[in-house]
Amino acid sequence: MKRTLWLEDGTAFVGKAFGANAETIGEVVFQTGMTGYQEILSDPSYCDQLIVLTNPLIGNYGVNREDFETTVPMAKALIVKEACDLPSNFRSTATLPETLERFEIPGLEGVDTRMLTRHLRSRGVMRGVLIDGESTWADVSMRFEASFPTDQVARVSTKRAYVSTGSGRRIALIDFGAKLGIMRELLKRDCEVVVLPHDVTAEEVMRYEPDGVMLSNGPGDPKDVPTALPLIEALMPKLPMFGICLGHQLIALASGANTFKLPFGHRGANHPVLELETGAVTITSQNHGYAVDETSLLETPLIVTHRAVNDGTIEGIKHLHHPTFSVQYHPEAAPGPYDANDLFDRFMTLVNENRQKVGM
Repeated sequence: MKRTLWLEDGTAFVGKAFGANAETIGEVVFQTGMTGYQEILSDPSYCDQLIVLTNPLIGNYGVNREDFETTVPMAKALIVKEACDLPSNFRSTATLPETLERFEIPGLEGVDTRMLTRHLRSRGVMRGVLIDGESTWADVSMRFEASFPTDQVARVSTKRAYVSTGSGRRIALIDFGAKLGIMRELLKRDCEVVVLPHDVTAEEVMRYEPDGVMLSNGPGDPKDVPTALPLIEALMPKLPMFGICLGHQLIALASGANTFKLPFGHRGANHPVLELETGAVTITSQNHGYAVDETSLLETPLIVTHRAVNDGTIEGIKHLHHPTFSVQYHPEAAPGPYDANDLFDRFMTLVNENRQKVGM
């Protein structure tokens, strides 16, 4: 079946339908990773987004049960040059087209994804509509007049608290759209992980008597999650805190800084990041469309710890008075390199030091 991606600037990319038989609208973003399409598709941070994968062949190693980053993917669509429906991998239990059908996600193949990526790089990310059959701009232009939803975090966050058991330190994981990789890293370090909804209060968090707080990744604009700011302000003086991606941006906002939307974001598995203190460069996995405004840090107790090599944007901050730090990238990877995995160990060091300080 013929399927067309219409961008809100009137540009059309015509290809072939695969996956679910559904039409959809969302923000069109591109991801430059060479592998990891299953983890990308199931990352909650892609909620309401149509994902363009720049690698030309997608699906060649299939899909398996273990590599999902959430139980129900929230991406709106997947756009590829060529979708493989005959994978070769001993771990594969399903094809990519079958997986898209299962989760009712439409796919588009046969378009020039490199050209589409160049268009988004020059014009900036924008909304797009996937529509089946013959269509004209007059058929779809009215759809862009509707307001875009801002409740992505509420939709991807857990609705109730739950615990993944361990015998070590108890970590409160605030779920703004957490990837399962974050929990896996904490469990590897023998933590007891208490997963809490995005709108939990500081008082409710403290009832669990945690040893530290993890702020997860998540979708959308950090300014659309105002309930998180008083939570973070109240917990920072009390407990060690580690923020990832959206959690990083929320720590900045709660400390008086500002955030802004990037023209086309950072989404890929090979982004170099410089650690200012050591001069070390780490290759990181990234997925975000917003960043912290460096000029807004001047009147805050935050300092920059990491910087993107490609464009100089802030990739890490820490608090001068509290055991709080955060990074814009994904140390849990999935997909991507595990070069930054030691950040979880740094967090555990802060947790242990704080326990000794309070005599626990």
